[in-house]
Amino acid sequence: MPALKLIALAGLISIVAAQQWGPVCEGNPTNEIRGCDKYGCGNFGAPRKGSKETHHGVDVICSDGSQVLAPFDGFITKVNIYIHGRQYEGVEIRGERFCVKLLPVRIAVHIKAGRVRKGAVIGRMLNMQQEFPGIISHLHVENCDHTDPTPNLRPVPPLPLPQLKWAAVCQNNPSNAIRRCDIYGCGYYGAPRKNGKGRHVGVDVKCHDGATVFAPFSGQLSGPIRPFHNGNAIDDGIKIEGGGFCVKLLCIKPDTYRGYVRKGQRIGKMLPMQQVFPGIISHIHVENCDRSDPTFHLTNGQQDQQDQQGQGT
Repeated sequence: MPALKLIALAGLISIVAAQQWGPVCEGNPTNEIRGCDKYGCGNFGAPRKGSKETHHGVDVICSDGSQVLAPFDGFITKVNIYIHGRQYEGVEIRGERFCVKLLPVRIAVHIKAGRVRKGAVIGRMLNMQQEFPGIISHLHVENCDHTDPTPNLRPVPPLPLPQLKWAAVCQNNPSNAIRRCDIYGCGYYGAPRKNGKGRHVGVDVKCHDGATVFAPFSGQLSGPIRPFHNGNAIDDGIKIEGGGFCVKLLCIKPDTYRGYVRKGQRIGKMLPMQQVFPGIISHIHVENCDRSDPTFHLTNGQQDQQDQQGQGT
């Protein structure tokens, strides 16, 4: 399930990135938009002074003389732009899905027509201060269909990622250090069992008897889980399911077997393992419900089976 979520997320990121334009002005990598000054405001739809019209574009801050860059792959189709009946030096670029006008721009001679690549220098910002002293110098960026270009100009927002790194599950073990080998066996995933019956299908996270136990991720509780089915002193546990994960925490005494918990929230305490297995490295048995390896999520990839095996020899 976590893998499927990552694949879906990667696809979504690709879709969003495909809509994202590059910077249009040297020195403004995030396409920061002009605020308000004595001449007006730079956001799309801002009222224009002395007119019933509203702003049909977005003003991206750009110092006079700065290099102007192509926001996407396309073809230059015009080098003089008419807006509200007035001609400006500028450029129109048409791409596969976009068409935009940039002004005031003095186009570089060698690219007055033809194909341009995203990020290529297409010209220089003209001297806006000469005509509008005190204005926040800017490039006027206007979609050919007068729609709002702001979403394409903004950097891709960070998308919420799945909970990859789980929280510590035991008090005083912030890195979820895994049990080494002792007289009873080893705590890493896949370790052979001493009775010869199969291999370890979980991970043993070191935890002192009586220590507080925490939820590794946010989710719904259910239980009880009885790993030994004999009622001994550590025959208890709980299941947590949420955020694409499902895990069993065994050999703990839950505070409750029902309800929703947040990542890092107290959910119980470690049971007296020394009472049942004297001399063992006391631990919480952490087992994915599908019996896959939980090591990466517990340790963020910092510990692997070989590490644990080596520690026990």
